[in-house]
Amino acid sequence: MDYSRARSAGPQAAPRTAVVWAVLRGELDRHAGRTLTVVDVGGGTGGFAVPLAQAGHEVTVVDPSPDALAALTRRAAEAGLADRVRAVQGDADGLAELIEPGSVDLVLCHSILEVVDSPTDAVTALGAVLRPGGAASVLVANRAAAVLGRALGGHLAGALALLGEPTAGGRRWFDLASAVDLLGKGGLTVEEIHGVRVVVDLVPGAVLDAEPGAAEALLRFELAASTRQPYRDVATQLHLLGRLPA
Repeated sequence: MDYSRARSAGPQAAPRTAVVWAVLRGELDRHAGRTLTVVDVGGGTGGFAVPLAQAGHEVTVVDPSPDALAALTRRAAEAGLADRVRAVQGDADGLAELIEPGSVDLVLCHSILEVVDSPTDAVTALGAVLRPGGAASVLVANRAAAVLGRALGGHLAGALALLGEPTAGGRRWFDLASAVDLLGKGGLTVEEIHGVRVVVDLVPGAVLDAEPGAAEALLRFELAASTRQPYRDVATQLHLLGRLPA
């Protein structure tokens, strides 16, 4: 992955989010000179929405939490972006009733498909709001990482349960095949796949504080490992960029 692309992606380009921001920057660059219509499903207080608005795009955040949306509205106003950020209360399941079909250039759906009632319906709704050629940024929890994390933490019964059942533990987990298949059911063609947080969750904070340049080195490692097997496939999260055919 292009390191400079991640570094220019905005204030959220920290090791935990740099890979996602690099992919988003690539999508924005694809439409350079255009103001994009963006929807962030479950976007909360605007961690992605506000930087995207600062980059000149029109962003709607759809979230079920009125408190999160209130914080988003304040944050956008303080940044002078009240005219570019819109808050809408709702969730992924009702997206088709909240956003005009075929009106969106880029939709974000990060850490949402694990908890919705029907992931298929949610992804279908993502595809329905996109314009032909529009893209979906989808971030899901990786089942392999969760299994290994439980096992290494000594929770072997939980690891064994999750190994055999992707909904064990009260939420839904994905592997690469199931995530790609799910986006396909929504009419989206997966163009890019990255692992997110390959090792960043495992590196002690004390190491980052003690070693000069450690944070920068970690960022470089995350970007380099994000597309390489087997590292990509054991990352905490999987990020997929899907596109609605033009």
